[in-house]
Amino acid sequence: MNHADIVVAEPETRKSFGQPLAGIYDRPIMTVEQHILQEQRRFPGASGEFSWLLSGITLATQLIQAQVRRAGLGDLLGSHGRTNVQGETQQKLDVYANEVLLHCLSLRDSIGLLASEENEHPVVVNFRSPHANYAVVFDPLDGSSNIDIGVSVGTTFSILRRPAEEDSLDVEKWVLQPGSRQLAAGYVVYGSSTILVYTAGNGVHGFTLDPAVGAYVLSHENIRMPAQGKYYSVNEAYAERFPPPYQEYLRRLRTGMLGRPYASRYVGSMVADFHRTLLKGGVFLYPPTTDSADGKLRLLYEANPVAFLAEQAGGSATDGRQRILDVQPDAIHQRTPLVVGSTVEMAEFERCLRDG
Repeated sequence: MNHADIVVAEPETRKSFGQPLAGIYDRPIMTVEQHILQEQRRFPGASGEFSWLLSGITLATQLIQAQVRRAGLGDLLGSHGRTNVQGETQQKLDVYANEVLLHCLSLRDSIGLLASEENEHPVVVNFRSPHANYAVVFDPLDGSSNIDIGVSVGTTFSILRRPAEEDSLDVEKWVLQPGSRQLAAGYVVYGSSTILVYTAGNGVHGFTLDPAVGAYVLSHENIRMPAQGKYYSVNEAYAERFPPPYQEYLRRLRTGMLGRPYASRYVGSMVADFHRTLLKGGVFLYPPTTDSADGKLRLLYEANPVAFLAEQAGGSATDGRQRILDVQPDAIHQRTPLVVGSTVEMAEFERCLRDG
């Protein structure tokens, strides 16, 4: 090639490099991979293993969303014919999502253990490797019973660091850590669009999957939960079985005692209900009942990720006795009540608890 073959961009053309694509994006494009690498620079000695780990999650969720989108066209709807360790009927997409996450994450040599809602025991992958520094716990498909009727579902995940050397060969010690020790957590909601929301302890950021390019693109930067919302989210069919402080709390919300009357919104998929609460404010409740005194949500892979995200966005989360992130788990599939939401709503809930 001689110098005459080289085309030099004119000044006006050069200005557009690195700028938003007109008519498509209104800001410079930032993919989730780029964002993770940028976040990783905050950690001294970062080697890239954390971003490689998270890329396993993003790949798996893209595969899951592809099947969710075409669930009605193939043999992916309905029951798989088995129950999981929780005693819940497994849907076909439950099994698919679980297998995809296990496969994508087990290929990452930085992961020692994987714990899923669908498996009774943790899955040991690179447990004895000195390079395995993380455990990942996840719910592969939250709200999967809604798949058959086209309602939003999601995936939740939490990342924990390998415990101290003396406990590094104790399988349960890898995952039975309080939520305050999470390194990162997040969820993906498969709805009208597919959105990944995560935190690594430096704020909460959301990325929308652009199907045209097959990448999660930053769409919700530094999400902050409004101080007060106008919705509460709870399954009111069980309200008479809630403890009295919870019933009183709902009465106060409905009757405008917080300065405005609240409307009820309940999808029945925790990820979808929390996603609305995160963006719009308000409160999401999954109380204990007379039939389930310990609650129904799982602490490690549902409540802990949600609580971490809420706190990073300016909200809070409690089990009705203490801060969710302070709970020391004693079982991998431990259940918990959960109340999570904005500042105003959570302060009023605490008042209801004190009033008895």
